[in-house]
Amino acid sequence: MEILGADEWRARAEAHRRRVDAWLGPHLERRRRGEKHPVEDFLFTYYSFRPNRLQQWHPGAFVELEGARDHGRDYVDTERGATLDVDGLVGRRRSSIAWTAELLARTASRPAQFGCFGLHEWAMVYRTPEVRHEAWPMRLPPDEVAGIVEARGVRCSHFDAFRFFTEAARPLNVLQPSRETQHELEQPGCLHANMDLYKWAYKLSPLVPSELVADCFALARDIRAVDMRASPYDLADLGYPPVRIETAEGRAEYAVLQRGFTERAEPLRRRLLAACEGLLATASV
Repeated sequence: MEILGADEWRARAEAHRRRVDAWLGPHLERRRRGEKHPVEDFLFTYYSFRPNRLQQWHPGAFVELEGARDHGRDYVDTERGATLDVDGLVGRRRSSIAWTAELLARTASRPAQFGCFGLHEWAMVYRTPEVRHEAWPMRLPPDEVAGIVEARGVRCSHFDAFRFFTEAARPLNVLQPSRETQHELEQPGCLHANMDLYKWAYKLSPLVPSELVADCFALARDIRAVDMRASPYDLADLGYPPVRIETAEGRAEYAVLQRGFTERAEPLRRRLLAACEGLLATASV
């Protein structure tokens, strides 16, 4: 059991709050004004972790907070202060933790693939008049968007991207991902698999340090920006210059960015997997 002095854990909690508030502030202000942002709002609307929960700080499992009392429903008081009720939390979540650990381990074991070039976003608007971000124009007319999808094909391995493909686009994908095949198909070069590290982190919360959740959020936020820059939407007026994956130069640029995200994701995936394994091994049933 690690023991954190009162000054140390309170300083960490305050630093986490300041870091997260820099992300939350603009989103909450837009929400008050009834404005939508196709890039910045995604992590608060697609993912289910509420802003106030992201803002809360937790030290993670097996840490005692000196001087803390009545610290929250997931905590138990100790002689020195408070600590998470690890046995109770893991007892309720054991199957989901094991599922997550297997996904993280199997994803990490595979070679990264860098040949998709972000065409999943194009497949989501393929041959349909309905688009998710209707307030923003397309960079290319619909026939050109469709032609690029048909000429290059789609190589998406991520089910939660594939499920948003139009019906017409699904047969063009070289894979047909499903929830049942998620463990078999996810690979560490996938932007969405790396963005989802944020999801696995917050689903493990409060059993992992909030700093790790925030690190995963920061990566997901940067990935989302590139995801939309490489999409067929024109978001230049919002400050997102396009990555023109319809050109050879754009595809090369995308692959470089994709490799960079893969490198950033690797230690985060490793930390999450280690946390899962530690919880499953140490907490009693």
